[in-house]
Formats: sequence, C-alpha cells, structure tokens
Amino acid sequence: MIEVININKGLFFGILNLNEFAMEYKLTSKREIESKGKEFLIRSLLNDHAQVCYDDKGKPHLVNDSRQISISHSHDKLAVIVNECEPTGIDIELIRDKVLKIKHKFLTESELLEANEDVEKLLIYWAAKETLYKVYGLKEVDFIKNLFVKPFSKHNLGTIIGCINMPEFKESFELNYQILENYVLVYALKKM
Repeated sequence: MIEVININKGLFFGILNLNEFAMEYKLTSKREIESKGKEFLIRSLLNDHAQVCYDDKGKPHLVNDSRQISISHSHDKLAVIVNECEPTGIDIELIRDKVLKIKHKFLTESELLEANEDVEKLLIYWAAKETLYKVYGLKEVDFIKNLFVKPFSKHNLGTIIGCINMPEFKESFELNYQILENYVLVYALKKM
C-alpha cells in the first residue's frame, strides 16, 4: 500500500496507493480518501503525530517542525516528500495524452521543440515545473516565463536541471524523475 524511498540522509518520499488505502479503511468519499490518505502517509513517513497546515499561499508545512514537505496526488496515487534541509517539491501525474492539448500553456518554444509530441516527456516537463513551483512556494509564477527545464534524454529514471527565475529569486535545482507503471513522478533532489 505504501512504498517508501530513502534518497539520502534527510530526504525521503512515500507513495500511497489510494485505492488500496480506501479498501483497507472502508472509505468511499474522494475527499475523505485523499485527506485521510495524506495524514496516514505523512504519519507513516515521519513515525510521529505530525500535523500539516497550509500557509496563505497554499503551501503545506509541518506544525512546530522544521522539516519541509510537499504533497501531490493524481488519480489513485498520493506522494509526499520530506526534506530536513531545504524547501522541496514533488509532483506525480497519470500518463495520459491530455497534456498534448495544454503543452503550449507551460512550455517555452525550445521546450516544445525538445518534447515534441512525446506524452511522457511532456509530463516530465509539466511535473518538473510543478515541482519547481512547489519549491518556490509563492504565487504569481508564470510557467513559461519563470520556470525552465534544461533539455534531457528521456529514460525510465533520470536527473534533470530545473531553474526558477523570478526577479527576487533565482535558483537551479537538480530534479529526479521516474516513470512508474502509468505515472510520472518528479521531485526536488537538491539546490545547485
């Protein structure tokens, strides 16, 4: 039901299968499944009674705890990443061709050329930009003008470089991506 991955000391994530969780705990409401699933996964990862609250920008954080978290869900998967050292982000996306219709809304011209019509690659770009957005944690971000992903060769597992370019914040991050069954997962590995 839960898969936990330790990336390195102080950085780890977990993925919860929401369908299995709902059956195990006899839940039927989508909202309740996601809410209770998030609490269950966070407590399972942190081995304590961690409480999550959200700031005025919608970014989750732990109450009275300096560890950074990020949360994502897509269909029957929920992912949570914990970083003890720096802001983090994670995004999980079901692989489907819906992204072909919106690619021009989040990719630069060069990123569009690089990804072409490859649905998996487009979703890696999307999830990478969502991850960067979550790391930054503030609104008013334009995915085309402020978030960039350097060209990469697609594999089932890889590392890419993402950049946040805001007037008051310019940082590059190493991001890992994985293609898991019919999902794309991207998470922030470290600031460069």
